[in-house]
Amino acid sequence: MESSDALMARFLALHPRTIDLSLGRIQRLLAALNHPERRLPPVIHVAGTNGKGSTIAFMRAILEAGGLAAHVYTSPHLVRFHERIRLGGIGGGHYVAEDRLADAFARCEAANKGDPITVFEITTAAALLLFSECPADVLLLEVGLGGRVDATNVIDHPACAVVTPIGRDHAEYLGDTVEAVAMEKAGIFKRGCPAVIAAQDYAGADAVLCRQAERIGAVPVRIGNQDFSVHEESGRFVYQDEIDLFDLPRPRLAGRHQLTNAGTAIAALRAAGFGDIGTVALEAGLRNVDWPGRLQRLVRGALAERMPKDAELWLDGGHNADGGRILAAAMADLGERSDVPLVLIVGLLGTKDAEGFLKNFVGLARSLVAVPITGQMAARPAEEVAEIAREVGLSAEVAPSVEAALAALADTVFERPPRVLICGSLYLAGAVLEANGTIPV
Repeated sequence: MESSDALMARFLALHPRTIDLSLGRIQRLLAALNHPERRLPPVIHVAGTNGKGSTIAFMRAILEAGGLAAHVYTSPHLVRFHERIRLGGIGGGHYVAEDRLADAFARCEAANKGDPITVFEITTAAALLLFSECPADVLLLEVGLGGRVDATNVIDHPACAVVTPIGRDHAEYLGDTVEAVAMEKAGIFKRGCPAVIAAQDYAGADAVLCRQAERIGAVPVRIGNQDFSVHEESGRFVYQDEIDLFDLPRPRLAGRHQLTNAGTAIAALRAAGFGDIGTVALEAGLRNVDWPGRLQRLVRGALAERMPKDAELWLDGGHNADGGRILAAAMADLGERSDVPLVLIVGLLGTKDAEGFLKNFVGLARSLVAVPITGQMAARPAEEVAEIAREVGLSAEVAPSVEAALAALADTVFERPPRVLICGSLYLAGAVLEANGTIPV
C-alpha cells in the first residue's frame, strides 16, 4: 500500500489553489463515497478565529472522563497529518494509524477520479469516511477556514454548532471586518439546532452571530446572558446555566481565556444532549485536558534542557492580533505571580499581521529574537520580523534558528532566570515540538 505522504503528494496536483472555498467539490466526492457524512455519530461543529482547538480539547477530555468515545477532527497539525484525525474509543481515543489513513486516502482518490479538488477537501472527505466506519458517541468537528463554505460544512443537522471568539484573520478569504468574518462563521448554524456563541471581543461580531442564528431558526445559547456564565472565585472555576451550577477546579490549560473556552465547551456539551455528564467527569476533564502548542510549558526534552537553571520555556502557536493580545495577557498574569524577564522567540508568516501581533508585547517583553520558520515558503524573513518589532517599540535581534536563539540566551546574564516564550506560528510550534522530542501522541 502506498504511504499517506505519497498519496498526499498526488492530491496537491488536483487543484491549482491550496485554498478555494466551495462546497460543490466535496459534496460530489462524498456522494461518490455513499455519503459518509450521513452516517456519523452526533456532530458538534466548531468555528471561530481563536479558541476552537482549546474548546474541542476541553470537550474531548470531559467526554472521555465521562466514559464516552469522541472522534475529533482538527487542523492544522503540528508535526504529522495524523494529528488531525483522532478516532474515539472507550477510555480514550488515538490518532489514526498510518495504514487506515493511507487506505482512506486511496479510496477517496479512486472515488474522485482525478477531478479538481483541494487537499483540504479530499482529506476532510477521508476523515468523514473514517469517522463513519468507527463507532463513537460524538464527533467534534473543527472548521478549517471560515464556516459557510468550508469543507466541513456538509453536516445537515449537527447536535450543536459553536462559534468561539472572532477576530480579524484570513481577510483575503473572509473579509476585512469582524462583521464579515462573523457572517462566514455563522454559516455553520442550522435550523432547529443549538448555536452556542462564546463571549465575543467585538460587539459587531456578537450582533451578527445572534442575528444570523435567529434568522435561520437556530437556537442561540449565549455566554454572559441568561443561558450560561463563567467566572473565577477563590481560585475555582464556576459554571452556571439555567439548570445547574458547578464549582470546579481551574482548567489545566494556562491563561484566563481558557475559562471562557472551558465554559463554552461545557455549554456546548449540554446543548448537544450530553447534560447528564456529572461533576466528577467535568472535574477530571478540566484537570486532564491537553492541547499541545497552545501556551504549553516545555519542562523536558532537547530544547528544554538547553535552558538556564530555573528558567522557564513556553510555547504557543497563536499568530494573529487577537491571539497575541490573549497570549500577552496570559504572560502578564504569569508575571504577576513571578516577576522575571520575559524574552520572546518569534517566527511569523508573511500572511499575518506582524505589527498587530507584536505590539501586544510592548512594555511586557524584555527583548525579542526573530527566527526563520524552516520549510515554509510563506514565512516572513527573520530580519523583517525584527525590524517590525523595533518599529513597534521592542528590542529585537535575529538568530538563524530556535536552537541558536536559546544558546545565545543561555550565555546572557539576567538578574533572574528568564521566562522564554516561543510564539508566532503553529508551524514554528510544530517544529519546536519535533526538535524538542515531544511530538503530540
